[in-house]
Amino acid sequence: MSSIIKVIIPAFNEADSIAEVIKEIPDSVSEIVVVNNNSSDNTVINAQNAGATVLTENRRGYGHACLKGMEYVAEQSDTPDIIVFIDGDYSDYPEELTKVVAPILNNNYDFVIGARTKRLREEGSMAPQQVFGNWLATFLMKSFFGATFTDLGPFRAIRYDKLLELQMEDKTYGWTVEMQLKALRKKLTYTEVPVRYKKRIGISKVSGTVKGSIFAGIKILGWIFKYSIK
Repeated sequence: MSSIIKVIIPAFNEADSIAEVIKEIPDSVSEIVVVNNNSSDNTVINAQNAGATVLTENRRGYGHACLKGMEYVAEQSDTPDIIVFIDGDYSDYPEELTKVVAPILNNNYDFVIGARTKRLREEGSMAPQQVFGNWLATFLMKSFFGATFTDLGPFRAIRYDKLLELQMEDKTYGWTVEMQLKALRKKLTYTEVPVRYKKRIGISKVSGTVKGSIFAGIKILGWIFKYSIK
């Protein structure tokens, strides 16, 4: 019996990219859930026209959008085996979803990060502060917890039952690192799969602004230090 895979895509003003993301997600996915995070453009209509289920979460924040998607999935009768998270900006290659879920399907891993390795990244696709922030966060996770993560990449897959065990709570920028820290705490089996990464369509809401970069950095480091003293 084939596994049920659902995709959750948080989207804030991604009208120019969201249909491209949806179009390139493999047919093995049973449902694509786009969470409109208070967009002021045509994100909703473009996502609907591309065939996605569209929800609206007016409370701004990446984590808010992801949690909204999870609430919706929990209410459906077809409980998924795997949840995949991917951004709506078309910086990832959605067709690589097959590669990201493979360690779960074939090798019984619980959790997989699509790692944006340097050799596969388009030049300029990650801002210097993103590269440094990823290095610092993963260095601290290695130092404090013995983790082998190299990236906080948003393209990720996790067994649905394990995702529920994590009791995710972050509402904004700390969502990705919270998931990784809680996976370590719960002793989930995890691995990384190198994925390609390109310049996003439009301006990043986090790394594209000084305010976003600072708040994201504070949130990420806050989660790491919170868990390091538990």
